[in-house]
Amino acid sequence: MSHEMLVREIGSSDVHASAIGLGTWAIGGWMWGGTDEAKSIAAIQASIDEGVSLIDTAPAYGQGVAEEIVGKAIKGRRDKVVLATKCGLVRHTTRGRHFFDYDGRPVHRYLGADSIVHEIEQSLKRLGTDTIDHYITHWQDPTTPIAETMEALSKLKAQGKIRSIGASNLSVQDLETYVSVGGLDAIQEEYSMVKRDIEKTLLPVARRNGVSTLSYSSLALGLLSGKIGVDRVFSGDDQRKDNPRFSKANREKVVRLMDDIAPLADAHGATPAQLVIAWTIQQPGITFALCGARNPEQARENAGAGRIRLSKAETETISEAATRHLTDLDA
Repeated sequence: MSHEMLVREIGSSDVHASAIGLGTWAIGGWMWGGTDEAKSIAAIQASIDEGVSLIDTAPAYGQGVAEEIVGKAIKGRRDKVVLATKCGLVRHTTRGRHFFDYDGRPVHRYLGADSIVHEIEQSLKRLGTDTIDHYITHWQDPTTPIAETMEALSKLKAQGKIRSIGASNLSVQDLETYVSVGGLDAIQEEYSMVKRDIEKTLLPVARRNGVSTLSYSSLALGLLSGKIGVDRVFSGDDQRKDNPRFSKANREKVVRLMDDIAPLADAHGATPAQLVIAWTIQQPGITFALCGARNPEQARENAGAGRIRLSKAETETISEAATRHLTDLDA
């Protein structure tokens, strides 16, 4: 892995970031069994030291906790970071569409202009910065026209508060509407070896229109990390506890996949997880892969994937192994 970190542009924004990004959902602690602030800060700083510039967070990750931790971690290093955060999951208003309750309080999907203006100021404060490099609508709000949302985001861009615009968790129709309005640079969607449905839905539309794609859960919540053994037990509010994707049978299939690709990983001086991430960013239409890390060791391992260059034949070999072992993975 003697290559430089792979860097790509977010849409046509002229914002360039590392193809490997650090996702901070787990750092927020919510649905991940809590957080360790000191380890989280160390993980973020280790990522930056390893050449990962793209750091993705959101107000919803621990209701501001992840943003606050990211803000502390990037203090004095802001110039090395392409900072992404989100809007649209709100507790300060009950407008929009009810989504879920958190600590007994309702969370709504709302992307009205008034709310976006409120949210950006809160995020800038928590993150300790004047500008968000990539601002993303977190979940789509069926009660607000996309044109209104984009008008508000475009104003923020004109004011210099954001540099590029993204949308996450959207339908093909949503994407087509965003494209027709203009100004969208990227989408952010779940994508991994075990969840590839957007290859036939969103990715063709995005590629046709020059819209980048950030994949999240690129290691499938750690299932593809090669480190979750068959006997691992999940507890507390860890979302993997009752997730059928983490069944014993599925974990056995993943173990067999990891065994299969281990020789190729060895040839690159890499871990199987690094090979999985490197494969992900070689898939047509996948521009960036977001990977979570809760300590410096995980952060450094993820970053290493951005320095791997897989040949076409190697990518196909990994794809064949994934198809062989993961096609019948229980949902």
